Amino acid sequence: MNAPRHYLQFNDFSRAEYDYLFARTRWIKERFKRYEPHHPLFDRTLVMIFEKASTRTRLSFEAGMQQLGGSAIYLNTRDSQLGRGEPVEDAAQVISRMSDIVMIRTFEQSIIERFAEYSRVPVINGLTNEYHPCQILADIFTFIEHRGPIQGKTVAWVGDSNNVCNTWLQAAEVLDFQVRVSTPPGYEVEPERAGLIGTGHFAHFDDPMEACKGADLVTTDVWTSMGFEAENEERMRDFADWQVDEDMMKVANPGAVFMHCLPAHRGEEVSAEVIDGPQSVVWDEAENRLHAQKALMEFLLVGKIEGDCA
Repeated sequence: MNAPRHYLQFNDFSRAEYDYLFARTRWIKERFKRYEPHHPLFDRTLVMIFEKASTRTRLSFEAGMQQLGGSAIYLNTRDSQLGRGEPVEDAAQVISRMSDIVMIRTFEQSIIERFAEYSRVPVINGLTNEYHPCQILADIFTFIEHRGPIQGKTVAWVGDSNNVCNTWLQAAEVLDFQVRVSTPPGYEVEPERAGLIGTGHFAHFDDPMEACKGADLVTTDVWTSMGFEAENEERMRDFADWQVDEDMMKVANPGAVFMHCLPAHRGEEVSAEVIDGPQSVVWDEAENRLHAQKALMEFLLVGKIEGDCA
């Protein structure tokens, strides 16, 4: 058997492959909007393994696989042998012999890497503590949809340097754009944890307003990610000055858009006026998880399809 292709971090793919995926996502989305069937994954099975709670990830992968003609099976670690101590390596060998592709949403990146090492089929990172590549795949497609190519543009990240932030930083290196990150003291980006090759596409700003000046995209996430709930009270104090509000959006480029991976806490990391305002594209961003992941699963199982999305 040939070794399967996995998608565990954003930098697993090249710029040329992303160019194809974005074009393919547009083609798939247009067919979906016209109610035209597209079943390249007929009789294929996706297994979805969840250790962390989810709304958008489960819905987009499950609906997406069905829309591609396949089927999806939901496994929660609480309801399977994975939650009772079965080694990840053993589970990978069994699950990958009974399915065609696996999506995992878990805690440490090392868990998904161990699974992928022993899997006979492609493995997709649905979220780990370190990275969230499917989210940024959809986010960048959304930007392209609204504003054109992201190459050479500036993204402002305001808030916690979490898994979504880490993935934006990887994406900037692969696709050649800039990310300005502003975090409170003690929450700065850790380049090694983010998997950065260099720093040419990344800059840190102590002042979030400075980070947003002239930005083409302003984005954020919750202040307390899953797994850090014990720190919530402390984080509420530390991040109080890092709410994305109308003043921050005013110093960005006039055509700047606002994104949030959701769920959002209005009045904390973002004001209601911003997330519900005219610059917000969060609902397109959420929907595009479906279309981008359909393109991703098709690519991992079928490969590049010539002609259709040219």
